[in-house]
Amino acid sequence: MIAALQPLTPLQWLALVHPVLIILFVYPVIGATIRLGILARERRLQLNPIAPTVPVEHVDHGRWATAGLLVAVLFALSHGLAVAGAGFSSWVTATLQSSAVVASFVALLRTRRLMLRLLSAWSCWLFLLLFTIQPSLVSDRALADAAVWQSHTWGGLLLIAFLLLTMACQREIAARLWMRRMHVALNILVALLLATQAITGTRDLWLG
Repeated sequence: MIAALQPLTPLQWLALVHPVLIILFVYPVIGATIRLGILARERRLQLNPIAPTVPVEHVDHGRWATAGLLVAVLFALSHGLAVAGAGFSSWVTATLQSSAVVASFVALLRTRRLMLRLLSAWSCWLFLLLFTIQPSLVSDRALADAAVWQSHTWGGLLLIAFLLLTMACQREIAARLWMRRMHVALNILVALLLATQAITGTRDLWLG
């Protein structure tokens, strides 16, 4: 007979939020972003007479994907703190750092000047890094492991850095050919990171 499934604990449900958000929201939106980017290029080269709203939709989808990834990562880090049995001071610090991540991202969305956009993107990533390297999470995730390239955590931070940089330079990418070429090259790395993150994330979830 098949054994009855045991009900999940609240902590196990929290552990599922990160992969569910990534699978059901982030990856599909990134797929749509790539498709819209291809269509925007075809429109710019006059290869396809599509609606002029496509480039705007491409940018919007990129923002949604980045925001969704940030939310998913914050849930994952919160789960790590809960598993590690973090104390009150750690939770207060994490709350402040999460608030700073959100505030910096909102500033990135609203700022027009390039230097301010770059500063907002850097601040968003820095506060996320500070959250990640809290003592409770460092010991739990073994972030000092020599095999950094195998780390789901460091891979995720690098992925978010690329996406935030792309958001910060969006206006310049639209205006300059060499920036668009850099954008394409950078997003090839993003696609590779998405593949490796799917592998390492599945590994970590499977191994518990």
